[in-house]
Amino acid sequence: MIDRQHLLQTFDALLQPERFRDYGPNGLQVEGAAQVRKIVSGVTASRALIEAAIAVQADTIFVHHGLFWRGQDGRVTGWMKQRLALLLAHDINLFAYHLPLDAHPELGNNAQLGLALGLSASARFGEQDLGFIGARTGDQGEASFSSASVLALHVEKVLNRPVTLVNKTQAAIKKIAWCTGGAQSYFEAAIAAGADAFITGEISEPQAHLARECGVAFIACGHHASERYGAPAVAAHVAAQLGLAHEFIEIDNPA
Repeated sequence: MIDRQHLLQTFDALLQPERFRDYGPNGLQVEGAAQVRKIVSGVTASRALIEAAIAVQADTIFVHHGLFWRGQDGRVTGWMKQRLALLLAHDINLFAYHLPLDAHPELGNNAQLGLALGLSASARFGEQDLGFIGARTGDQGEASFSSASVLALHVEKVLNRPVTLVNKTQAAIKKIAWCTGGAQSYFEAAIAAGADAFITGEISEPQAHLARECGVAFIACGHHASERYGAPAVAAHVAAQLGLAHEFIEIDNPA
């Protein structure tokens, strides 16, 4: 076991939340047991994840999407009451890191998605340098995908889900930009950075037109699907460092 404050300091030292302008509080969102022995990681602090953590007798949950966001209704009613009641009744700590978890250069969502897809980042782009840009890495170094459709099929195979592809360019895809989750607003920055294709979780109406007009492929692979990798990578790293148990629990989400 280790002290909860020591765990918080370890997460903060690794993810450096003070560097980011974010949409909600990073770090300890709900205080639970003072002594920690088991961490459950997941994407979102949903009731299903909290119930699963209780079932495996975890005292701490580590997620990307926490409970509290800027501008939300501050009343503790409905789903918020239900989630908080479970956490408090079972004395479970809730740690949440949003943009800091996206940005970590090795363990974050973008780094881990790139690793899963076989992409090697050579630079960062976009607001707060959250976006990654690089190329496919093969046995002989950088290698391109022969077309946008081939890249989209590769993403589908790795993530095991259908993707949305706009602009099925037949040109080789050499320079790929990516940013997990709801980062469709980064598309223009990716185009300006010279990307042949952009991968993110979601697409909004304007990006379809930009993809067709600018000749850059846009691949939306799912918000949840693109952000399954950072939380377990960070939690496993910290758990190993501190001698704690860790378990990743996947709560399926079609979004």
